[in-house]
Amino acid sequence: MKRFFLCLGVLGLLWSCGSDDPPPAPEGANLIFPDQNSECTTGVNVSETLSQVTFRWQASIHTDSYTLNVVNLETNVPQTISTAATSASLSIAKGTPYSWSVNSVNSQSDQTATSETWLFYNSGFQTTYAPFPAQLVNPVSGSTVQKSIANEVVLKWMGADVENDITSFEVFFSDENPPTTSIGTTNPDTMELNVGVTSNTVYFWKVITTDQEGNTSDSGLFEFKVF
Repeated sequence: MKRFFLCLGVLGLLWSCGSDDPPPAPEGANLIFPDQNSECTTGVNVSETLSQVTFRWQASIHTDSYTLNVVNLETNVPQTISTAATSASLSIAKGTPYSWSVNSVNSQSDQTATSETWLFYNSGFQTTYAPFPAQLVNPVSGSTVQKSIANEVVLKWMGADVENDITSFEVFFSDENPPTTSIGTTNPDTMELNVGVTSNTVYFWKVITTDQEGNTSDSGLFEFKVF
């Protein structure tokens, strides 16, 4: 009898240990369409200003559902939709730059995974497109950073264009909001710039991208504080 209860106790211990294993976290989905840095021309006409675009991605493991995130890069207004499928349709503005990404969700896990973020233009009536607004990478907006021994911080960004004809990036940087001081212009292959900073100061910056047609785009404003 003692041996019987001992076996039950061991089984119960094994079961309780197994139940503590965390559920597997989902993995990020691979995006398929609209393509990165492309013009999307497959939208279904909804109105003079809107078309319906179907977004597609590959299934990711340990995933029950997905959240599609689409952001208008001119207004920074997001649109989201949740689905168990690997595609979803949204009505979005014509002739407008967007970013999109997908979050993978496992209902048994408190962790989520996020795909890469891709940029595209939803086709409109124009024959030439402005560059995508530069994506400011570093310093992260709202962060506090350490300056270098030379009292400098490196500003980094990413730029892209449907027609691949960017000619320059102009950087505006100041401790005033908004920054009106242009501190330099870089060529299309240079997407970082060293700037002089002072401790205990908040700085604001943005990047204006220009292409061969003279079209421009504004990155929007980022801010950071220096230790």
